[in-house]
Amino acid sequence: MTTLTLSTPIDAHVHLREGAILAGTVAATARQFAAAIVMPNLKPPVTTVAAALAYRTSILETLPTGSTFTPYMCLYLTESTSADEVLRVSQEPSIVGFKLYPAGATTNSDAGVRDLLANCQPALEAMQRLGVPLLVHGEVTDPTVDLFDREAVFIDRVMLPLRAAFPALRVVFEHITTLQAAQYVMDAPASEVIAASITPQHLLYNRNAIFTGGLRPHYYCLPVLKREQHRIALVKAATSGSARFFMGTDTAPHAKHLKEHACGCAGCYTGLHALELYATAFEQVGALDKLPAFASQHAAHFYGFAPITTVITLRKTDWQIPDVVDVAGTAIVPLAAGEKLGWQMVG
Repeated sequence: MTTLTLSTPIDAHVHLREGAILAGTVAATARQFAAAIVMPNLKPPVTTVAAALAYRTSILETLPTGSTFTPYMCLYLTESTSADEVLRVSQEPSIVGFKLYPAGATTNSDAGVRDLLANCQPALEAMQRLGVPLLVHGEVTDPTVDLFDREAVFIDRVMLPLRAAFPALRVVFEHITTLQAAQYVMDAPASEVIAASITPQHLLYNRNAIFTGGLRPHYYCLPVLKREQHRIALVKAATSGSARFFMGTDTAPHAKHLKEHACGCAGCYTGLHALELYATAFEQVGALDKLPAFASQHAAHFYGFAPITTVITLRKTDWQIPDVVDVAGTAIVPLAAGEKLGWQMVG
Protein backbone atom coordinates (compact mmCIF):
# COMPACT_ATOMS: atom_id res chain seq x y z
CA MET A 1 0.00 0.00 0.00
CA THR A 2 1.49 3.33 -1.09
CA THR A 3 -1.49 5.61 -0.38
CA LEU A 4 -4.32 5.56 2.11
CA THR A 5 -7.44 7.67 1.59
CA LEU A 6 -10.01 7.98 4.36
CA SER A 7 -12.80 10.25 5.50
CA THR A 8 -11.26 13.28 7.20
CA PRO A 9 -10.80 12.17 10.82
CA ILE A 10 -12.23 13.47 14.07
CA ASP A 11 -9.91 14.35 16.95
CA ALA A 12 -11.94 13.50 20.03
CA HIS A 13 -9.54 15.24 22.42
CA VAL A 14 -7.56 18.36 21.60
CA HIS A 15 -6.04 21.27 23.52
CA LEU A 16 -6.10 24.46 21.47
CA ARG A 17 -5.24 26.87 24.31
CA GLU A 18 -6.17 30.54 24.03
CA GLY A 19 -4.66 33.91 23.20
CA ALA A 20 -2.00 34.46 20.56
CA ILE A 21 -1.18 30.76 20.14
CA LEU A 22 -4.78 29.87 19.24
CA ALA A 23 -4.49 30.75 15.56
CA GLY A 24 -1.58 28.34 15.13
CA THR A 25 -3.07 25.42 17.03
CA VAL A 26 -6.41 25.75 15.25
CA ALA A 27 -4.78 25.86 11.82
CA ALA A 28 -2.73 22.72 12.54
CA THR A 29 -5.72 20.74 13.79
CA ALA A 30 -8.02 21.98 11.02
CA ARG A 31 -5.48 20.83 8.41
CA GLN A 32 -5.73 17.21 9.61
CA PHE A 33 -9.24 16.90 11.05
CA ALA A 34 -12.84 17.55 10.02
CA ALA A 35 -13.82 18.17 13.63
CA ALA A 36 -12.39 18.08 17.12
CA ILE A 37 -13.58 18.10 20.71
CA VAL A 38 -11.88 21.02 22.45
CA MET A 39 -10.83 20.68 26.07
CA PRO A 40 -12.02 23.30 28.61
CA ASN A 41 -9.03 23.52 30.98
CA LEU A 42 -8.26 27.17 30.35
CA LYS A 43 -7.59 29.85 32.97
CA PRO A 44 -10.29 30.39 34.14
CA PRO A 45 -11.85 27.05 33.15
CA VAL A 46 -14.79 26.87 30.75
CA THR A 47 -17.62 25.98 33.14
CA THR A 48 -20.74 27.42 31.46
CA VAL A 49 -22.48 27.18 28.13
CA ALA A 50 -21.98 30.91 27.62
CA ALA A 51 -18.22 30.60 28.16
CA ALA A 52 -18.00 27.58 25.86
CA LEU A 53 -19.83 29.36 23.06
CA ALA A 54 -17.60 32.41 23.44
CA TYR A 55 -14.50 30.19 23.27
CA ARG A 56 -15.93 28.45 20.20
CA THR A 57 -16.46 31.80 18.50
CA SER A 58 -12.81 32.72 19.10
CA ILE A 59 -11.77 29.41 17.51
CA LEU A 60 -13.98 29.92 14.46
CA GLU A 61 -12.58 33.42 13.99
CA THR A 62 -9.06 32.00 13.57
CA LEU A 63 -9.94 29.36 10.95
CA PRO A 64 -8.13 29.62 7.63
CA THR A 65 -10.28 30.88 4.75
CA GLY A 66 -12.34 28.10 3.24
CA SER A 67 -11.90 25.70 6.16
CA THR A 68 -14.91 23.52 7.04
CA PHE A 69 -13.46 22.41 10.37
CA THR A 70 -16.03 22.06 13.19
CA PRO A 71 -15.02 22.62 16.82
CA TYR A 72 -17.15 20.85 19.40
CA MET A 73 -16.90 22.04 22.97
CA CYS A 74 -17.20 20.50 26.43
CA LEU A 75 -17.62 22.07 29.84
CA TYR A 76 -15.31 21.69 32.79
CA LEU A 77 -17.19 19.76 35.49
CA THR A 78 -16.93 21.29 38.95
CA GLU A 79 -18.53 20.45 42.28
CA SER A 80 -20.80 23.44 41.68
CA THR A 81 -22.08 22.34 38.25
CA SER A 82 -25.88 22.49 38.37
CA ALA A 83 -28.55 20.34 36.77
CA ASP A 84 -29.73 23.47 34.98
CA GLU A 85 -26.32 23.84 33.29
CA VAL A 86 -26.53 20.20 32.21
CA LEU A 87 -29.93 20.95 30.68
CA ARG A 88 -28.46 23.87 28.77
CA VAL A 89 -25.68 21.65 27.43
CA SER A 90 -28.21 19.07 26.25
CA GLN A 91 -29.91 21.79 24.21
CA GLU A 92 -26.73 23.07 22.52
CA PRO A 93 -25.56 20.86 19.62
CA SER A 94 -22.06 22.33 19.51
CA ILE A 95 -21.33 21.19 23.11
CA VAL A 96 -20.86 17.46 23.58
CA GLY A 97 -20.67 17.01 27.35
CA PHE A 98 -18.70 17.61 30.55
CA LYS A 99 -15.05 16.92 31.24
CA LEU A 100 -14.05 15.42 34.58
CA TYR A 101 -10.66 16.54 35.82
CA PRO A 102 -9.77 15.12 39.22
CA ALA A 103 -8.35 18.11 41.09
CA GLY A 104 -4.61 18.33 40.50
CA ALA A 105 -4.43 15.57 37.89
CA THR A 106 -3.06 17.56 34.96
CA THR A 107 -2.60 21.03 33.41
CA ASN A 108 -5.00 23.64 34.85
CA SER A 109 -6.97 21.07 36.86
CA ASP A 110 -6.87 22.85 40.22
CA ALA A 111 -10.57 23.70 39.92
CA GLY A 112 -11.43 20.05 39.29
CA VAL A 113 -13.47 17.55 41.28
CA ARG A 114 -12.27 16.17 44.60
CA ASP A 115 -15.06 13.67 45.26
CA LEU A 116 -17.19 12.87 42.21
CA LEU A 117 -19.97 10.78 43.73
CA ALA A 118 -20.24 12.76 46.96
CA ASN A 119 -20.23 16.23 45.43
CA CYS A 120 -21.57 15.96 41.85
CA GLN A 121 -24.80 13.98 42.31
CA PRO A 122 -27.22 16.57 40.85
CA ALA A 123 -25.11 17.04 37.73
CA LEU A 124 -24.54 13.31 37.23
CA GLU A 125 -28.23 12.53 37.65
CA ALA A 126 -29.11 15.15 35.05
CA MET A 127 -26.42 13.91 32.67
CA GLN A 128 -27.74 10.36 32.89
CA ARG A 129 -31.34 11.49 32.42
CA LEU A 130 -30.57 13.76 29.46
CA GLY A 131 -27.97 11.56 27.75
CA VAL A 132 -25.12 14.06 28.19
CA PRO A 133 -21.71 12.32 28.13
CA LEU A 134 -19.08 12.51 30.86
CA LEU A 135 -15.54 12.68 29.47
CA VAL A 136 -13.22 11.32 32.14
CA HIS A 137 -9.57 12.03 32.87
CA GLY A 138 -9.12 8.73 34.65
CA GLU A 139 -6.47 9.13 37.31
CA VAL A 140 -6.62 9.32 41.08
CA THR A 141 -4.54 12.06 42.68
CA ASP A 142 -3.96 10.36 46.02
CA PRO A 143 -0.28 11.07 46.78
CA THR A 144 0.12 7.58 48.24
CA VAL A 145 -0.64 6.00 44.85
CA ASP A 146 2.30 5.50 42.50
CA LEU A 147 2.16 7.75 39.42
CA PHE A 148 2.18 4.73 37.10
CA ASP A 149 -0.75 3.11 38.94
CA ARG A 150 -3.12 6.07 39.07
CA GLU A 151 -5.26 5.00 36.10
CA ALA A 152 -5.70 1.41 37.27
CA VAL A 153 -6.59 2.58 40.79
CA PHE A 154 -9.07 5.07 39.31
CA ILE A 155 -11.01 2.19 37.76
CA ASP A 156 -11.44 0.55 41.15
CA ARG A 157 -12.03 3.66 43.26
CA VAL A 158 -14.04 5.85 40.88
CA MET A 159 -15.14 4.20 37.66
CA LEU A 160 -16.71 1.07 39.13
CA PRO A 161 -18.72 2.97 41.79
CA LEU A 162 -19.72 5.57 39.17
CA ARG A 163 -21.04 2.93 36.78
CA ALA A 164 -22.86 1.16 39.62
CA ALA A 165 -24.56 4.39 40.71
CA PHE A 166 -25.27 5.66 37.17
CA PRO A 167 -25.45 2.63 34.86
CA ALA A 168 -27.05 4.57 31.97
CA LEU A 169 -24.53 7.43 32.05
CA ARG A 170 -22.66 7.88 28.75
CA VAL A 171 -18.94 7.79 29.55
CA VAL A 172 -15.74 8.35 27.57
CA PHE A 173 -12.58 7.12 29.30
CA GLU A 174 -10.18 9.70 27.87
CA HIS A 175 -6.63 8.98 26.62
CA ILE A 176 -6.38 5.54 28.21
CA THR A 177 -2.89 4.29 28.92
CA THR A 178 -3.11 0.86 30.54
CA LEU A 179 -3.99 -2.76 29.94
CA GLN A 180 -6.55 -2.45 32.74
CA ALA A 181 -8.35 0.47 31.09
CA ALA A 182 -8.40 -1.19 27.68
CA GLN A 183 -9.84 -4.37 29.16
CA TYR A 184 -12.35 -2.46 31.26
CA VAL A 185 -13.78 -0.69 28.21
CA MET A 186 -13.63 -3.74 25.97
CA ASP A 187 -15.31 -6.01 28.52
CA ALA A 188 -18.04 -3.61 29.66
CA PRO A 189 -21.54 -5.03 29.18
CA ALA A 190 -23.28 -4.18 25.93
CA SER A 191 -25.87 -2.28 27.97
CA GLU A 192 -23.24 0.29 29.04
CA VAL A 193 -22.60 3.23 26.71
CA ILE A 194 -18.86 3.58 27.16
CA ALA A 195 -15.96 4.40 24.88
CA ALA A 196 -12.30 5.40 25.11
CA SER A 197 -9.94 7.66 23.22
CA ILE A 198 -6.31 6.69 22.59
CA THR A 199 -3.40 9.00 21.78
CA PRO A 200 -0.62 8.41 19.23
CA GLN A 201 2.10 8.63 21.86
CA HIS A 202 0.59 5.84 23.92
CA LEU A 203 0.35 3.62 20.82
CA LEU A 204 3.95 4.23 19.75
CA TYR A 205 6.00 4.60 22.91
CA ASN A 206 6.44 3.13 26.35
CA ARG A 207 7.93 4.88 29.37
CA ASN A 208 11.49 4.16 28.27
CA ALA A 209 11.06 6.96 25.71
CA ILE A 210 11.12 9.51 28.53
CA PHE A 211 14.53 8.37 29.77
CA THR A 212 16.46 7.01 26.76
CA GLY A 213 19.82 8.80 26.61
CA GLY A 214 18.79 11.21 29.36
CA LEU A 215 15.62 12.95 30.49
CA ARG A 216 13.48 13.71 27.41
CA PRO A 217 10.76 16.14 28.50
CA HIS A 218 8.92 16.25 25.17
CA TYR A 219 7.78 12.64 25.75
CA TYR A 220 6.37 13.55 29.16
CA CYS A 221 2.58 13.75 29.27
CA LEU A 222 -0.22 13.00 31.70
CA PRO A 223 -1.33 10.29 31.97
CA VAL A 224 2.32 9.32 31.69
CA LEU A 225 3.62 6.68 29.25
CA LYS A 226 3.51 3.20 30.76
CA ARG A 227 5.28 -0.18 30.43
CA GLU A 228 5.48 -2.02 27.11
CA GLN A 229 2.72 -4.48 28.08
CA HIS A 230 0.32 -1.55 28.33
CA ARG A 231 1.36 -0.10 24.97
CA ILE A 232 0.76 -3.48 23.34
CA ALA A 233 -2.70 -3.70 24.93
CA LEU A 234 -3.61 -0.24 23.64
CA VAL A 235 -2.52 -1.12 20.11
CA LYS A 236 -4.62 -4.27 20.29
CA ALA A 237 -7.66 -2.26 21.39
CA ALA A 238 -7.20 0.48 18.78
CA THR A 239 -6.81 -2.03 15.95
CA SER A 240 -9.53 -4.39 17.17
CA GLY A 241 -12.28 -2.80 15.10
CA SER A 242 -14.36 -2.22 18.23
CA ALA A 243 -16.42 0.96 17.95
CA ARG A 244 -15.65 1.65 21.61
CA PHE A 245 -12.18 2.96 20.74
CA PHE A 246 -11.42 6.08 18.73
CA MET A 247 -8.83 8.71 17.95
CA GLY A 248 -8.10 11.43 20.51
CA THR A 249 -4.68 13.00 20.15
CA ASP A 250 -4.55 14.93 23.43
CA THR A 251 -2.20 17.26 21.55
CA ALA A 252 -0.99 19.69 24.19
CA PRO A 253 1.14 22.60 23.02
CA HIS A 254 3.64 23.99 25.51
CA ALA A 255 6.42 26.42 24.68
CA LYS A 256 9.83 24.77 24.30
CA HIS A 257 11.31 26.63 27.25
CA LEU A 258 8.44 25.54 29.52
CA LYS A 259 8.96 21.87 28.64
CA GLU A 260 12.74 22.12 29.04
CA HIS A 261 12.37 23.53 32.53
CA ALA A 262 13.17 22.61 36.12
CA CYS A 263 9.46 21.73 36.49
CA GLY A 264 8.52 20.93 32.90
CA CYS A 265 4.92 20.98 31.66
CA ALA A 266 3.12 17.73 30.83
CA GLY A 267 1.92 17.26 27.28
CA CYS A 268 2.97 16.04 23.83
CA TYR A 269 2.43 18.25 20.79
CA THR A 270 1.08 16.30 17.80
CA GLY A 271 -0.82 19.10 16.09
CA LEU A 272 1.71 18.91 13.27
CA HIS A 273 1.61 15.19 12.45
CA ALA A 274 -0.91 13.18 14.47
CA LEU A 275 -2.35 11.27 11.51
CA GLU A 276 1.08 10.18 10.33
CA LEU A 277 1.90 8.96 13.83
CA TYR A 278 -1.32 6.93 14.02
CA ALA A 279 -0.68 5.46 10.55
CA THR A 280 2.79 4.42 11.70
CA ALA A 281 1.38 2.66 14.76
CA PHE A 282 -1.29 0.82 12.77
CA GLU A 283 1.16 -0.18 10.03
CA GLN A 284 3.57 -1.65 12.59
CA VAL A 285 0.99 -4.35 13.39
CA GLY A 286 -0.35 -4.77 9.85
CA ALA A 287 -3.66 -3.07 10.64
CA LEU A 288 -3.85 -0.06 8.32
CA ASP A 289 -7.26 -1.30 7.15
CA LYS A 290 -8.57 -0.61 10.67
CA LEU A 291 -7.41 3.01 10.74
CA PRO A 292 -10.30 4.64 8.80
CA ALA A 293 -12.98 3.47 11.24
CA PHE A 294 -10.86 4.29 14.30
CA ALA A 295 -10.06 7.74 12.92
CA SER A 296 -13.29 8.81 11.26
CA GLN A 297 -16.28 6.70 12.24
CA HIS A 298 -16.26 5.53 15.84
CA ALA A 299 -16.25 8.95 17.53
CA ALA A 300 -18.87 10.26 15.10
CA HIS A 301 -21.12 7.31 15.97
CA PHE A 302 -20.68 7.74 19.72
CA TYR A 303 -21.35 11.49 19.71
CA GLY A 304 -23.96 11.48 16.94
CA PHE A 305 -22.04 13.78 14.62
CA ALA A 306 -23.13 14.25 11.03
CA PRO A 307 -21.39 12.01 8.46
CA ILE A 308 -18.08 13.38 7.16
CA THR A 309 -18.13 14.16 3.44
CA THR A 310 -14.49 15.19 2.92
CA VAL A 311 -11.43 12.93 2.57
CA ILE A 312 -7.71 13.12 3.22
CA THR A 313 -4.87 11.07 1.74
CA LEU A 314 -1.71 9.78 3.32
CA ARG A 315 1.19 8.79 1.08
CA LYS A 316 3.89 6.29 1.98
CA THR A 317 7.04 8.39 1.90
CA ASP A 318 9.86 9.09 4.33
CA TRP A 319 10.06 12.52 5.92
CA GLN A 320 11.71 13.93 9.00
CA ILE A 321 9.80 15.59 11.81
CA PRO A 322 11.27 19.05 12.42
CA ASP A 323 13.18 19.72 15.61
CA VAL A 324 11.07 22.79 16.40
CA VAL A 325 7.95 24.34 14.88
CA ASP A 326 6.73 27.91 15.12
CA VAL A 327 3.11 27.96 16.30
CA ALA A 328 1.86 31.54 16.04
CA GLY A 329 5.19 32.86 17.26
CA THR A 330 5.75 30.22 19.95
CA ALA A 331 8.58 27.69 19.56
CA ILE A 332 7.19 24.19 20.23
CA VAL A 333 8.97 20.85 19.96
CA PRO A 334 6.71 18.25 18.29
CA LEU A 335 6.52 14.68 19.53
CA ALA A 336 9.37 12.56 18.11
CA ALA A 337 11.22 15.63 16.85
CA GLY A 338 14.03 14.70 14.48
CA GLU A 339 12.69 11.18 13.87
CA LYS A 340 11.59 9.88 10.47
CA LEU A 341 8.07 8.80 9.62
CA GLY A 342 7.03 6.64 6.69
CA TRP A 343 3.62 8.27 6.05
CA GLN A 344 2.81 11.84 5.18
CA MET A 345 -0.46 13.65 4.65
CA VAL A 346 -0.67 14.97 1.08
CA GLY A 347 -4.22 16.31 0.85
